[in-house]
Amino acid sequence: MPWDRNQMAERAAKELEDGFYVNLGIGIPTLVANYIGENIDVTLQSENGMLGMGPFPYEDEIDPDLINAGKQTITELRRTSYFSSADSFGMIRGGHIDIAILGAMEVSEKGDLANWMIPGKLVKGMGGAMDLVAGVKRVVVVMDHASKSGAPKLLHECSLPLTGQQVVDMVITNLGVFKVDRGKGMTLIELAPDVSIENVKSSTQADFNIAI
Repeated sequence: MPWDRNQMAERAAKELEDGFYVNLGIGIPTLVANYIGENIDVTLQSENGMLGMGPFPYEDEIDPDLINAGKQTITELRRTSYFSSADSFGMIRGGHIDIAILGAMEVSEKGDLANWMIPGKLVKGMGGAMDLVAGVKRVVVVMDHASKSGAPKLLHECSLPLTGQQVVDMVITNLGVFKVDRGKGMTLIELAPDVSIENVKSSTQADFNIAI
């Protein structure tokens, strides 16, 4: 059966390596922090000026002044450091973040990403996604395979305004995992339990190779 949100986050956590500096996007990616292996040490970075985020707090630990870029309350670690948003984006733009795990509304078969706005709907701002996809060494997208209406989200070409062109390296959906060769194409490398290749094909507009 397809993965749920937590299982998708758990799969994404397997892409983290010891010593990585990691940025987690809003939505499903925030859950990745719950599945980081005990045998690896990674440092979570937030665009609003925090390096070294702890887990989500229990109710009696909530500090309203401690939030991530998605406005969720979080905790700090003994090694946590704080700085300006300008310094935070300096880290991102300077190539010092190893991997960003982001949500998306659409991804094209060449690795184009659309995840910041839907025309006609209220937008709070573009956030840091455009800087992340341009400056981070590796970009992993975690999202549902289809929209709530059942429309494919892996497309030949994105129809929504782009966050970045040819920036995605991997897509993890509730149906499986795709490796993206930027600018060239994507390859299905893993299936969720009891999901068939035909299930994936019927829900995907994008062309993809199969390596399972």
